[in-house]
Amino acid sequence: MLQKILKSREGYDLTILRIGLGVVIFPHGAQKMLGMFGGGGWSGTMHFFTDSLHMSYITSVLTIFIEFFGSLMLITGLFTRVAALGMFGLFVGIIFNVALPNGFFMNWGGNNPGEGYEYDLLVLGMSLALLIGGAGNLSIDSKLSSTKS
Repeated sequence: MLQKILKSREGYDLTILRIGLGVVIFPHGAQKMLGMFGGGGWSGTMHFFTDSLHMSYITSVLTIFIEFFGSLMLITGLFTRVAALGMFGLFVGIIFNVALPNGFFMNWGGNNPGEGYEYDLLVLGMSLALLIGGAGNLSIDSKLSSTKS
């Protein structure tokens, strides 16, 4: 089972996809976990999620962990499929619970009350590609795996 999770298709395309997704998601996770980049940190984010957004404690914790640790896992290529599955699930939830009522487009001009789901669809597509293909070259997964497809 572990080998199926770790095995990866050869190529740098998945490496670029994996690192790109991890680098884009990391600042969001660092805001929530550490308070970097103007974020609220653990306590501020948990307070906002549970009190203002009325998210459950476990959903709030999973959101922070997926964005922070999942992005680091993607960047390093450690258990890429696990991290990609977490991202996929998180962003399905974001689409249906937050973005869907706001339409397709991002709110670049700040004229609408919220953000659309176009960015979220990109994350879903990237996560799905990593779930199917694995981490690619230059990953811890490829070093730990004894088989490649």
